[in-house]
Amino acid sequence: MKDEIINRVANSKLVTIDLEDYYPEGSRVLFDIKDWLFEGFVLREKDFRAQVSEFDWSQYQNNYVALTCSSDAIIPGWAYMLVSIHLEPFVKKVVIGNLEMLETSIYQDILNQLDITKFKDKPIIIKGCSKKPVPQNAYIILSNKLKPHAKSIMYGEACSSVPLYKNK
Repeated sequence: MKDEIINRVANSKLVTIDLEDYYPEGSRVLFDIKDWLFEGFVLREKDFRAQVSEFDWSQYQNNYVALTCSSDAIIPGWAYMLVSIHLEPFVKKVVIGNLEMLETSIYQDILNQLDITKFKDKPIIIKGCSKKPVPQNAYIILSNKLKPHAKSIMYGEACSSVPLYKNK
């Protein structure tokens, strides 16, 4: 066949990184302490400590937890620390914030441990579409980590990638 179709992408040195492949299993939970406040706005230390110590934290076994307060109450730092100390034996990770901040923190830990030596001097495509909730910050963290080592960085799919960086 003289007009044989050749898959140049498959034959190239192009490396595709899909952040969805690094998505860790485990439920993500938003824990709102508002219900433990007097009238939803005032933290009474004695009552708060009692609720924290009597609560069954084991229900969060192997979960990722974001601590928040959905009311306009001013929550002292020690309150979040106290809750996190009780959660620590059961959860994979706990942060203060929303679920997106939680996902960003999870990915930051994962990407900080990523061995990037295998990407040295290679053209990289960071896959853009994802079925899992990969936070936008994860793409920034990864691209910045790859930049000093990669030959080039693109975003998207091999057939329609957007160039982001090329080592000169």
